[in-house]
Amino acid sequence: MTTALLCVVFFTGAPLPARAAQAAPDVCAPDEQLAYICGAEKPEDILALPGTRWLIASGFAKGAGLKLIDSAARRMEFWYTGAPEDIAADTNAYPHCPGPPDPALLNDRGLNLRAMGPNRWRLLVVNHGGRESVEVFDVNTAVDRPKLQWRGCLPMPAGQVGNSVTSFADGQILVTVLTRPGTSIADFVLGRDTGAVWSWRPGEAAFHEMPGTALPGNNGIEADPDERHFYTIAFGRHAVEVFDRHDPRGPVRRIVAPDFMPDNIHWTGGRLLLAGMRYDEPACGGLRKVVDGVADPMLCPRGWIVGEVDRAQGRIATLAYGTPRRAFNGISAAAIIGRELWLGSFQAGRIAIAPLPSLPPASP
Repeated sequence: MTTALLCVVFFTGAPLPARAAQAAPDVCAPDEQLAYICGAEKPEDILALPGTRWLIASGFAKGAGLKLIDSAARRMEFWYTGAPEDIAADTNAYPHCPGPPDPALLNDRGLNLRAMGPNRWRLLVVNHGGRESVEVFDVNTAVDRPKLQWRGCLPMPAGQVGNSVTSFADGQILVTVLTRPGTSIADFVLGRDTGAVWSWRPGEAAFHEMPGTALPGNNGIEADPDERHFYTIAFGRHAVEVFDRHDPRGPVRRIVAPDFMPDNIHWTGGRLLLAGMRYDEPACGGLRKVVDGVADPMLCPRGWIVGEVDRAQGRIATLAYGTPRRAFNGISAAAIIGRELWLGSFQAGRIAIAPLPSLPPASP
């Protein structure tokens, strides 16, 4: 795949947190596979706002915050600033939330969007900045530039660090925990259970663990349109585990990924996509290893893969792939907008863009 684009990131709007301001407008040339938008510090998750030209990206570092991206203009801005117009707290729905997040600390990982009505969306954000929580925002796409308002938060239980989040129409929210206290990354690389899925329903005081959902590295999570099942990535197993939310005593199905380590999983463009680094990468010595009880941090650039879950066939088809990119390692998410594939990373300081291959119709 080739491109001749030159990508420049422009920051607009309110003053940025000090850490974000240091990112500065940056020129980053494309390579032979990918085009880039720079200055997006660790955009671990990325979502396309359906029916618009806009995308949302997280920032997995202190002050990296939420980013709003104009895909047509290749322009990125920091979206949540903490300004009065960004805040409309619902203390009845979220009585245990201590107050709005500090944009200078906002450290986001997983994202989830759910339609709430015409041009109205609920955005859930896993936050590590100043507190471990799920932040709740409303998004209005009736205006040209989508409007964001913070509504409240759901604190995580003591000691539990959220990773990814999803939701259902009845208000239930599910969050994955990658490693519970006393476990490590090395444990799930070796195939040991380390995490779980935690559930909250409207009116409940706190999240509670769902028995039977422990996996080797509970990572990305997504709800099924049938409103009964959900998909969870077992990162240490390189697989998608399918659960029945009304009876989650172990997965009802497992779909193993071909030669890559899926991270986040999302519906986008009518397709269930997941993205991750190549598992067996010759340039990095092959398989991910554990040495003296410590897992390889995967700083060596690995090839990247985007897969599509074929639910009917119980397999993951390779949608797009590329060789190692020194400037874009750690691919963790993918979103479709128009004829482009937008890629997030838990390591890089940029977002990548690839042409979307010609695809057969999405499965029902």
